[in-house]
Amino acid sequence: MPDHDFLGEQFEAHRGHLRAVAYRMLGSQGEAEDAVQEAWLRLSRSDTTEVENLGGWLTTVVARVCLDMLRSRKSRREDPFEDDTDVDAATLSEPTAGDPEREALLADSVGPALLVILDTLAPAERLAFVLHDMFAVPFDDIAQIVGRSPAAARQLASRGRRRVQGLGVTPDPAADRARRRTVVEAFFAAARDGNFEALLAVLDPDVVMRGDGKAVELGVDAETRNAVGVANFFKGRAAAARAAVVDGIINAVWAPGGKPRVVFQFTIVDGKIVELDLIANPERVQQMDVEILPILDKDQ
Repeated sequence: MPDHDFLGEQFEAHRGHLRAVAYRMLGSQGEAEDAVQEAWLRLSRSDTTEVENLGGWLTTVVARVCLDMLRSRKSRREDPFEDDTDVDAATLSEPTAGDPEREALLADSVGPALLVILDTLAPAERLAFVLHDMFAVPFDDIAQIVGRSPAAARQLASRGRRRVQGLGVTPDPAADRARRRTVVEAFFAAARDGNFEALLAVLDPDVVMRGDGKAVELGVDAETRNAVGVANFFKGRAAAARAAVVDGIINAVWAPGGKPRVVFQFTIVDGKIVELDLIANPERVQQMDVEILPILDKDQ
């Protein structure tokens, strides 16, 4: 088997974990997917013959890509935190390394309050907190990513943890997963019924919808930036769209005849859809692990 094919198989085995890390780091599925694809490009160009732990190597690569993306955001700046005292507070949640089911739940859980708090953290604080407290990455590894000492990396994580704990926010993955599915189901129910007002009710006024090249060929605009435009596009459509677990995260697929052809990736905050990415590239869709979910009863 060619080395490239072997690397591809190894990468696919880690894709779910990498997306979980990137999603928690960035809070956007579209950006998380971009970070994972960049990790694949770097892997395909690298000599990994001496790499003993490919999963750890890929996690480091994704983390560095995410850190660069966070730092490039105009709204982000790495302001120093005034209190430099390292507090040995309990972690927000138990580390999840080696527990794919827990990692998938964490990736799927973007609780509104927690997401808002994470967005207030400096990039290095967010990286240290997410990698250590949610994915049990050692501080020695985090230190190499942020270019600081292990003690400084520990301090970064403590700063992030104190901000989160100070507001009493504790992630509840199962509850957030259920809420997320409810929003997705409501969106497509409104679309199928042609209910314009119900569509607007689940869309953020400034929602951004993007379509990849193949989706554009199918009639989706490359980018739409308002709730009215998105609602008008979906009104009376998406009869074959269904909620689905895609790479461990609740999203949706258009699957005529039961075969996924378009994946809908949602970013949801405060019960509103703020981003919607339509992926129709056959190769990318085929790479995704898709489990179509039964339609929820209206009474649920």
